[in-house]
Amino acid sequence: MNLKKTDKKIYDLIKKEIKRQKEEISLIASENYVSVAVLEALGTPLTNKYSEGYPNKRYYAGNEVIDKIETLAIERAKKIFSAEHANVQPHSGSQANTAVYLALLKPGDTVLGIDLSSGGHLTHGSPVNISGKFYKFHNYGVNKNTEMLDYQEIEKTALAVRPKLIVCGTTAYPRSIDFKKFREIADKVGSYLMADIAHIAGLVVAGEHPHPFPHCDVVTSTTHKTLRGPRGGLILCKQTDRLDKENTNLAGKIDKAVFPGIQGGPLDHVVAAKAVSFLEASKPIFKKYIKQVVKNAKAMAKEFEKNGVRVVSGSTDNHIVLLDVSKYSESSKKTQNDLEEVGIIANRNTIPYETKSPFDPSGIRLGTPSITTRGFNEKDSVFLADLIIKIIKEPTAKNKREVKKEVAKLAKKHSIY
Repeated sequence: MNLKKTDKKIYDLIKKEIKRQKEEISLIASENYVSVAVLEALGTPLTNKYSEGYPNKRYYAGNEVIDKIETLAIERAKKIFSAEHANVQPHSGSQANTAVYLALLKPGDTVLGIDLSSGGHLTHGSPVNISGKFYKFHNYGVNKNTEMLDYQEIEKTALAVRPKLIVCGTTAYPRSIDFKKFREIADKVGSYLMADIAHIAGLVVAGEHPHPFPHCDVVTSTTHKTLRGPRGGLILCKQTDRLDKENTNLAGKIDKAVFPGIQGGPLDHVVAAKAVSFLEASKPIFKKYIKQVVKNAKAMAKEFEKNGVRVVSGSTDNHIVLLDVSKYSESSKKTQNDLEEVGIIANRNTIPYETKSPFDPSGIRLGTPSITTRGFNEKDSVFLADLIIKIIKEPTAKNKREVKKEVAKLAKKHSIY
């Protein structure tokens, strides 16, 4: 109760947020609920320590325990991802990507990445992001008919622009990624290959998505989303740089890019929480959880299609269901707000070949990690999809009242914490 005594305003706001999370249903594809064990690691005096550098090579004294914690996190990350090297210090997925660019590229170098409307991330070369300002990004997209990656077209683009780095990985792409085909393309143009698996990390660990290794040189990720850890970043890579004949230590380049390249001291309490989540992800129950994540997403996608709400690419292979709501609403922002009004939290999103503004695009992105953590099965997911369909098609006051009651029942049935 120290927080309540010290800062009643913050205490009350945190209580309100906990209440909101319990009473509403999150379908944000990048959100999840961490375990109590992860929360406990986050809320420790580890946050008091400064530990610039790496285990057994710090710039401050007093890091004997911190060294052991970070080493444990590194070894666990390497194990669950079958990686030769791991850096657990990035504060976010965006910083992980930036560190890789710093390690492998020079300002102005050519990079090939997926465009934003096809499911790419801001750090994949958006002109408003540092990646688009410092490097010469070219984009590939998806096939207009299938709305899936067209590897022949990607190869043509790569051969035309000759990038130094190819980025594969997305933030709103509901299909599997063929890392082997990307590697074949990278080999033809002599480029590095980086996979951003921030969204699908948990699926990769559980064997529900093709693995980026051994095909990719570097793999970046967040540690939350489907991995169900604390908010943070992660970089995995091979030990040796296959393209640099003068300095073949790829792992060393990555580490130097993180520190002192873009960050100072790591967040030791977060590193400890990452270690806990990596251990959790190594358990058989985690694989069972991820299998259900995918089952729930497929069940929802099927229900939307059956009821005339178009699913981008027709279905999903992962945790994401991307809807085109333009048939029913001129504003996906309004649809997002309508859903929030009844306690369903989702986000508006661009769709392939988007014709509208990113601020108010044509799509709604849904994800099943959070509801699966709460215990939803396919039947629950289909029922939730039907509630969403009701709001998308007819967002009347009467429908909103009815749906809000059902959402409250679902939230109560599937409690968190």
